[in-house]
Amino acid sequence: MNRLGIVLLGGVLVTAGCSQFADRHIEYQHETPVSFPVITALGAAPISLQQGSNETQKMLLAMRASKLEAYRELAERVYGQRIDSQNTVSAMVAKNDVLEASVQGLIRGARVVKSYAVDDTYVTELELNFAEVYATLQHTQPKQSIRSVRYLW
Repeated sequence: MNRLGIVLLGGVLVTAGCSQFADRHIEYQHETPVSFPVITALGAAPISLQQGSNETQKMLLAMRASKLEAYRELAERVYGQRIDSQNTVSAMVAKNDVLEASVQGLIRGARVVKSYAVDDTYVTELELNFAEVYATLQHTQPKQSIRSVRYLW
């Protein structure tokens, strides 16, 4: 047998050997969690420091600010808080200290439990029930139960 015949025979054998490794299917089974936590958050904002032209406008702005603060606290509890810090030291003396904190996330399904004024502060209480979040996501996300995976050896 010449070299060309050996190369062709080798190619046929490799191709035939790979055909036994057809697509295999992996099934993902969806399991419902055993328990769902309920977390709460409190947001507060001063009424008199708002930039409104009258008391009603200041109250409405404080309501909005306290609600946003409560949502920020929920996002912090769900996703965590990012802390960036930068320090400069010269001759063993701190010259510059910068500390930044940020929160980023999507809160879906929270509800206002209470919203009220106490003295010069407006307070909003939020609740995030993960059972409701889970139910909402079940109806909005596409189902992906079977996935095809090709194994190559």
